[in-house]
Amino acid sequence: MTTKMLWILLMATILSGCATVPPKLHVKDSDLAFGEGTIISGKTGRAVSFDDMLVDLAASRVVFVGERHTDAAHHRIQLKIIKAMTDMQLNLAVGMEMFDITYQPVLDRWSAGELEQDVFLEKVQWYANWRYDFDLYRDILDYVKMNRIRLVGINIPTYLPSRVRVGGLANLLDVDKAFLPQDIDTANEAHRAYMEPIYKRHSLHSFAKFEYWYQAQCLWEDAMAASVSRELADDVMVVLVGGGHIIYKFGVPDRFFRRTGLPFRTVYLEPAGGQVELAYADYIWVTPPAREKPHRMGR
Repeated sequence: MTTKMLWILLMATILSGCATVPPKLHVKDSDLAFGEGTIISGKTGRAVSFDDMLVDLAASRVVFVGERHTDAAHHRIQLKIIKAMTDMQLNLAVGMEMFDITYQPVLDRWSAGELEQDVFLEKVQWYANWRYDFDLYRDILDYVKMNRIRLVGINIPTYLPSRVRVGGLANLLDVDKAFLPQDIDTANEAHRAYMEPIYKRHSLHSFAKFEYWYQAQCLWEDAMAASVSRELADDVMVVLVGGGHIIYKFGVPDRFFRRTGLPFRTVYLEPAGGQVELAYADYIWVTPPAREKPHRMGR
């Protein structure tokens, strides 16, 4: 074998090895990096076991689990947490951003085992409201039904944030204002500063004022916090919601705490290959690298 061929084989081996190095999740402004499957304590920056995290979660009244809606791995983790907390014989409820409060009678029937899937999807008008592929949530909802877990819709009707984005809270019709929570906090400067770059990345900023766009975000998050507060009763609730609504806790979690003073924990799910801050959540769970799939149906 010639020297040239040996060199080519050596380079191919090196490149092949580099390509198979698993990506890690990096912690901003530190040397910390964690592989897929690691659960990081936001308090200490150290890896913790699932069981240790679970003991802490079970001592709170609400566990907010953030998600990327189209990431199937995130929904598997949510289900794992729900199953583990059910096994602990907690009086468990599951709150979901995916359903608005007007569908609660249908959700009650699902939890009672009274509806088949096709009827359920029609009655909650899944593909008109949420529109992500139901397969992403099927296992969670089947488990809820099978175990007669109380399912709670925490969202507001989907059209309301859109109306506020273009016209502001003051210009809502009275029939729409009936859905507003009693208090909508738009004065959190840290939250506002976090949201402004997101607003600028949206095409909406070409016709929606930032102030109205921000009012819509705060309406959304205070309304969900109010729903969790109102529906918690004597249960421990696992809340499934987009990660952007729990990051730094100043979305739904802190707004829930302001209403109730009850203990909560946040679990933020983030794919390997990116970067996070420990302040994002109580726990950061490193998930498989993101693989984008067209799970949203229609427009």
